[in-house]
Amino acid sequence: MKWKYLIILAIITNIFVGCTGEPSNNQVDNPTPNTTKTSASAPVGAGNFQAGEHPTKGKVAVVTEAGKQYLEFDENFKTDNGPDLFVILYRTDAPPVTGIKEQDYAQIAALQKTSGKQRYAVPQNIKLANYKSVAIWCRKFNATFGYAAL
Repeated sequence: MKWKYLIILAIITNIFVGCTGEPSNNQVDNPTPNTTKTSASAPVGAGNFQAGEHPTKGKVAVVTEAGKQYLEFDENFKTDNGPDLFVILYRTDAPPVTGIKEQDYAQIAALQKTSGKQRYAVPQNIKLANYKSVAIWCRKFNATFGYAAL
């Protein structure tokens, strides 16, 4: 029975490694420049969004490209519309739903849109190791719409 699981694991590993490697000689490179393709390293942090005061879903990943770090929301990201929404980094895994204190977060940028893929540059003066989550925060009402632990 153990051999069956080992064989399945070996097959899955082979498929995964084969799909993520460099193109072989018989594969055609994309002749069209792809501005979204990056030389990014593997995500240094990632998490799934969950609801705070509002339903929020999707994934976020922290990626590094050319020495700069970015927060990337996937195409499944979605939250409610609201006034004065921002992307912030928070010091704990789960920011409070209301009453965030200024010393506990770093503001990254205004939320670009309430759904879909998007990317935010992390300012170089922010040390990501000091933060454990990403949140969608309504500054006007000091309310956390949703968050993702990294």
